Amino acid sequence: MLRPFVYNEIGKLKTVLLHRPGKELENLTPTRLKELLFDDIPYLELAKKEHDVLASVLKENGVEILYVTRLLEETLSQSEELREKFLSDVVKYNNITSTSLSERVKEYLRTFSTEKMIEKVVSGVSLEEVKLGYSSLSHLVRREFPFLIRPMANLYFQRDPVVTLGHGVTINRMSTNIRRRESLLMDYVYRYHPIFKKYEIPRYYDLEDPFFIEGGDIEILSSKVVALGISQRTEPEAVELLASRLFKSDEPFESVLAFEIPESRAFMHLDTVFTMLDYDKFVIHPKLQGVIKVFSIKPSKSGIRISSEEDELKGVLKKYLKLPSVQIIKCGGDDPVVQDREQWSDGSNTLCISPGVVIAYSRNYVTNSLIRKAGVKVIEIPSSELSRGRGGPRCMSMPIVRENAE
Repeated sequence: MLRPFVYNEIGKLKTVLLHRPGKELENLTPTRLKELLFDDIPYLELAKKEHDVLASVLKENGVEILYVTRLLEETLSQSEELREKFLSDVVKYNNITSTSLSERVKEYLRTFSTEKMIEKVVSGVSLEEVKLGYSSLSHLVRREFPFLIRPMANLYFQRDPVVTLGHGVTINRMSTNIRRRESLLMDYVYRYHPIFKKYEIPRYYDLEDPFFIEGGDIEILSSKVVALGISQRTEPEAVELLASRLFKSDEPFESVLAFEIPESRAFMHLDTVFTMLDYDKFVIHPKLQGVIKVFSIKPSKSGIRISSEEDELKGVLKKYLKLPSVQIIKCGGDDPVVQDREQWSDGSNTLCISPGVVIAYSRNYVTNSLIRKAGVKVIEIPSSELSRGRGGPRCMSMPIVRENAE
């Protein structure tokens, strides 16, 4: 049995969720990149090798790795009824509203083993595969990108669909239809998989909630403080809703810091501009230091109390984390060209695997050098293809269990 336990960003990582990139990346096309939230098409074979390096580094450091598709296979293999329920939800979340077409898609997916069926759901199902046996309007119109089930090309960024928060989870309502389907996979795993089913795992957010929130905007700074980004992908209403639920729960969280960041592709989540390296060390995109607005949210008798923090970011962190000093490392250093280049390739998106030990992309050599000078160990991994999806080591990993760091 596995009980979720994450109360910080830096404690020794014990169990993590990953997705190894697959054929879904090869189903990207140049004309549909924007729709599928990519800027380029990664070369799959090299992307897999790079991802395997990440996995090997984690294993070498004593981290247990769980793969989302394997967990889902184990979940759905328990009963035919559960598999059928999942197929109905797959059709629903892919917006296949025609009754005859949805039945044909389900009929096609039933022909596969559970493992292969999940692979098809993730990589995409085309009209040609389904072989409708008749000429449909959708078939005629979607000649350029003829997918009934679009590929889940972003699935290797496991941080966004689901987040372990204390003893509970958030199953996130993603901001785009193309990614909302990813949350469905872990919804089933947390609800029905034997390793989780024993525990009544609290859900502090659900994919049917009305407002958008993504895991890259959730950072657990300590057992008392959670940082939530208000960003291109997370709405302020979602931040308020999540904060309210946390304060009503049995969790020890006392404050939520809401970081308002500019809505930009380069700054899509809080963790693309700001991550924690050690108890008192952080890396940030320097161009945002004077731009980020921070609001504190605390419980009150009437619900929540929201205040604007007037101090600079360093002062806010010292105050809420009760630290005598805080060191902030600039992504890219002082050179504005390097800042933008290394920010674009996720220099601010590090994954801490124990206090003062982080995994980072090797391409961000200026930032990595500065982090080392601050006394933090940096384990570099290659990223020529993985970085094309605009996400770094933190984006690709979802901690399920971390040790306490306090």
